[in-house]
Amino acid sequence: MSTPAADTSADRARAVGSDFLQLDIGHAPPGGRTAWLADRLRSAIADGRLPVGTRLPASRVLAEELRVTRGVVTEAYRRLAESGQIAGRGRLGTVVVAAPAAYPDHDRDADEPPPALFGPPDRDGVVDALRALPCRIDLSPGVPDLAAFPRTSWLRAERAVLAGATPADFGYGDPRGALALRRAVVGWLARNRGIRADPDEVVVVAGVAQSLALLGQLLRADGIHRIAVEDPSSLGARQQLEYGGHTIVPVPVDEGGLDVRALRASGARAVLLTPAHQFPTGVVLDGERRRALLSWAAEGGMVIEDDYDAEHRYDRPPVPALRSLMPEGVCYAGSVSKLLAPALRVGWLLVPPHLRNAVVTAKRYADLGNGILTQLVLARLMDSGELERHLRHVRLRHRRRRDVMLRAVEAHLPGTRVHGAAAGLHLMVTFEARGAGFHDTDLAAAALARGVKVHPLSWHRMSPGPPGLVLGYAAGPAHEIDEGITLIGEALRRLRRGR
Repeated sequence: MSTPAADTSADRARAVGSDFLQLDIGHAPPGGRTAWLADRLRSAIADGRLPVGTRLPASRVLAEELRVTRGVVTEAYRRLAESGQIAGRGRLGTVVVAAPAAYPDHDRDADEPPPALFGPPDRDGVVDALRALPCRIDLSPGVPDLAAFPRTSWLRAERAVLAGATPADFGYGDPRGALALRRAVVGWLARNRGIRADPDEVVVVAGVAQSLALLGQLLRADGIHRIAVEDPSSLGARQQLEYGGHTIVPVPVDEGGLDVRALRASGARAVLLTPAHQFPTGVVLDGERRRALLSWAAEGGMVIEDDYDAEHRYDRPPVPALRSLMPEGVCYAGSVSKLLAPALRVGWLLVPPHLRNAVVTAKRYADLGNGILTQLVLARLMDSGELERHLRHVRLRHRRRRDVMLRAVEAHLPGTRVHGAAAGLHLMVTFEARGAGFHDTDLAAAALARGVKVHPLSWHRMSPGPPGLVLGYAAGPAHEIDEGITLIGEALRRLRRGR
């Protein structure tokens, strides 16, 4: 028969846990308490036990109940905050702010690929289909740290805009965009991209996608139906041009960027390129190629510069925009999709003088202009310096996440070559074609079966080349990046074994 003292001791041992989610620290693996707690919280948010608006226990209280250091709880909370699922709300404490989409059932065969998704990218919407597919870890390229969106600064600017808005600000406005934003964009481009412009040269658009649609319309009207693009290049951008009725002409990319000699030989009269950080290889168009390209433009060619993520750089000096060197020969397209969030659908287009009126007319008939209030809020963020502060903040986060991905690739994807690590929001990795023995679409499908989203490099190629992946690192927290690359490594090993 047990003594009362022994009963009391056993009761105390069994009491090491929390009524909150019935957490039992005894279930945590040795050395993995933080990951275990973060996973329990994430699962409870996903399955509805912790709906949006739920207040989490104070970190001190939960740490005491679980008999762990407070750092275990604060780190678990930080991981969920980085992924945008919880947030501090002052006196309200830590609150659930977003629930993730459900992700695939991981009990199924991890080698079962999603049906038809990773076949040849010859159908419209394949990128959108992947984007909409639920998953546990998203390493898709082209997405910034959305959890870092400056909500407080945006709300403060929005309140100031509404407080000072006139009745006219609620009307249709100028199809070129709000003058306040066009002025702010001019200042932003002068400070960050070396471009000198006048507000009258700026047309506010719904992202780079609309810039391509408007320019494509003008090119067709001018009898230009063939547009050269970099190979490899963004599948989405190519599909945008193809939807507008254009024939795509691939031009090779090497360590110096676009091969301008091949561009001349192609006979194309217009070219779309990403010179500051080529997508997806990450190379910079070098000085000799820039001079050759601008010479080609001076002879009558049209250059469309997609400056999609030039502000995100880590280990190299800034690269001036082509537009800064030859304003009369370059159509320049930029946006806040990689600076703040794609959901804002705000960008800007600068074109040579002879195209300006035609672009404004096309914009007017497309949608009468972007929403004015969002433009005024963004202008305030740019003018106040808040956008620069946000950029400095996310650069640090992106750099840390890039470093995590580089280490994980080295550890779990042996035999790969990494491209474009000095800047941007993604890495490109390639596998030696001779020794690979698999298709990158098969690897992407096997990764997705394990709950990890990536882009196969072949989606963005038009000519044959070694298999590879395009891996985004900016959007997710470090622990997800490491886990995602680990799971891709498992898939790679099984493919190489011939299963």
